[in-house]
Amino acid sequence: MKKLLLCFLVLLSAATFAQDKAEIKEFFWGKGDAFKNANTVPDKWKGESAVIIFKNDYYNFHKFGKSVTYTSAVRKRIKLLDAAAVLEFSEFSFNERFYTNKGFSFKKGTTTIGVKIVKANGTEIEIDVEKEAKTIDDEKKVAIANLEIGDIIDFYYYTVEPFKSFYEVGFDPVETTLGDIYPTMEMKVQFETENDFFINFNTYNGAPELKETFNKGGERKYELVAKDIEKDEFPRWFYPAVELPFYKFQVYFARSSRFEAGAEAFLSEKESIIKKTVTKDDVFNYYSNKFRPSGDISQINSFIKSKNFKSDEEKVREVYYYTRHIYFTRYFEAFVANETNMFYPFGFYNNPIFINTEEQFINHFMAFLKKNEIEYDIIIGTARYNGPINDLLIEKNVTLLLKVKTKEPIYLEFFTPFSSAQQFNYNLENTEAYSLQLSKGKRVVDAENVTLPKTTSADNVSKRISKITLGKNLSDLNVSRVSSFFGHFKEYEQSDKMDFYDFVDEDYKKYNTESLFDLIKNKKKQEQYKKEFKSLIAKLKDKKKEELKKSVSREFGFEIDEVAYEVENTGRFGSNQAFVYKEDFSVKNNLVKKAGENYIIEIGKILTDQIEIDKKEKERDNNVYMSYPRSFDNEIVFEIPAGYTVTGLEKLNKKVENETGMFSSTATVKGNLLTIKTFKEYKNYYEPNANWGKMVAFLEAAYQFTQEKILLKKS
Repeated sequence: MKKLLLCFLVLLSAATFAQDKAEIKEFFWGKGDAFKNANTVPDKWKGESAVIIFKNDYYNFHKFGKSVTYTSAVRKRIKLLDAAAVLEFSEFSFNERFYTNKGFSFKKGTTTIGVKIVKANGTEIEIDVEKEAKTIDDEKKVAIANLEIGDIIDFYYYTVEPFKSFYEVGFDPVETTLGDIYPTMEMKVQFETENDFFINFNTYNGAPELKETFNKGGERKYELVAKDIEKDEFPRWFYPAVELPFYKFQVYFARSSRFEAGAEAFLSEKESIIKKTVTKDDVFNYYSNKFRPSGDISQINSFIKSKNFKSDEEKVREVYYYTRHIYFTRYFEAFVANETNMFYPFGFYNNPIFINTEEQFINHFMAFLKKNEIEYDIIIGTARYNGPINDLLIEKNVTLLLKVKTKEPIYLEFFTPFSSAQQFNYNLENTEAYSLQLSKGKRVVDAENVTLPKTTSADNVSKRISKITLGKNLSDLNVSRVSSFFGHFKEYEQSDKMDFYDFVDEDYKKYNTESLFDLIKNKKKQEQYKKEFKSLIAKLKDKKKEELKKSVSREFGFEIDEVAYEVENTGRFGSNQAFVYKEDFSVKNNLVKKAGENYIIEIGKILTDQIEIDKKEKERDNNVYMSYPRSFDNEIVFEIPAGYTVTGLEKLNKKVENETGMFSSTATVKGNLLTIKTFKEYKNYYEPNANWGKMVAFLEAAYQFTQEKILLKKS
């Protein structure tokens, strides 16, 4: 009887799933499909790689009791006009089953896809996805055979994500351009929601508005429709949200009004109102009760008592770095030991406090500032690529800073292992933001618009000195180079080139704190864990060595055999402190060519990795958005072998400079040393399109330098 019941349930489940698939297919391709016979594209787009005849983005948010179901889908009908487009759509990938990370239940979600081909004569061929799909690396892949230029491919992805929620939950934001990489004849965005689902949605830069199409009994439907959309270009150094027709939204579920206050979102007054803008007052109301001086700062107090600070500025900077260690990097070894299942480490700490969110950091540091009677504001900013602060809509796009109002204001952000006091996220520099003022260091009482500080190319510097010698066989180049990074260059390079074992001991020594293994009082266990940890670090170092080898190989465009690497200064205690590392490696059977008894050396390629602007890229309609002003200072010192002289230096002396930036190079010979100095500079955060040609001028000069050669001539 149990077996019969089990078989019945399996058959019922399969029948329900099949029915769902049939309903999904009907939803997109059924009798209501207005684009079933749409097969032609406008003449103006026949030179494109492909044209999207119709695109439909669909979102449905539904609840039943404690259960919530989120459905998202996309359907595209595309005419393929060249071989590149045929190749692009010759394979589809998807995860048929996945586990949701929302709510309080570990439930499975499902993705259903449908694919059909419409041939030039109108014949439709539907792909049997269930039969044709192959599982590769936990992912389903479907190959589309016999696809040809002139075919139409019509496909949909339909994802259902069920979960349980007793309180409130936010769905992932969607931020995207209206257009696609192909032109679009017509597109539609559809929403279906009901009570308890709050929607923040707005369009920008000329995109049409979202309109309500149904509202009855708590159920609501919305649509955005657009036609005749040119393809979007995404060139180098460009922020689509700032210039292109764009829309963004987030949906938040709050089961009742008492849970709305806990929502991490700027909610509208009620669910039936689409929130299109977030005002300064909205920001004030949302954050005014989030921040309170709180947290155990007894260790900070002890640290302050042990020091004699000359000013509040020095005190704030030093407490920031101490806080970064005592509540953050101090536990790195423990997290590694725990994640690798080596042993459970946290019991060895006395009342461990680990700060891992912006809000925790702000509140904890506020407690220190309040106790020390140092005034401060809280800054609410958003990255430049999100658009201006007036377009703020999604709370996740906010970055928080503390502005400490010392004689010379200090801006602090939630720390990373490499963050610096007085330096904050470059995406916020030179932007408009909101400043929350506090009364007596504890309660937010007002908000005002402010402009955040900016940096210059003199603050953000990459400096490299490369010493080059020829190998004994005169076919290899031995390179010893020292790289130094300042300002915003540092943090990326530090995170790329260092791991925790490169800096935790530095912190232990600086603050006289105990490592994880010093806390283990059982000597036998201590030695055992130390031995296991040493073995783990050795493996991590081997892995890092391979990563560094690949990194240098990518720079040169060919494989480098071995790279000896050493950190000379971590640069972790101030924006003016350099991160410095040294590399030694050989370039074998590359860059040197024998020409009779002479040698040609591609000396310019030692500069590595310069931008090549192709013909298409020179024609640019968009404005230019840079990460930050910056400069690259390089010196190449080449030892001329005995019995040879060097010629061809005239091409190594050049200079191009204008208001956007510059590139210069000089080459001089003194004794047996050829010294080449180059300097490249990006002067601004932003350049109007009219200045693009000026940028191209110095970029091309830098690239051309990498193509230059010298001749070693036998004396």
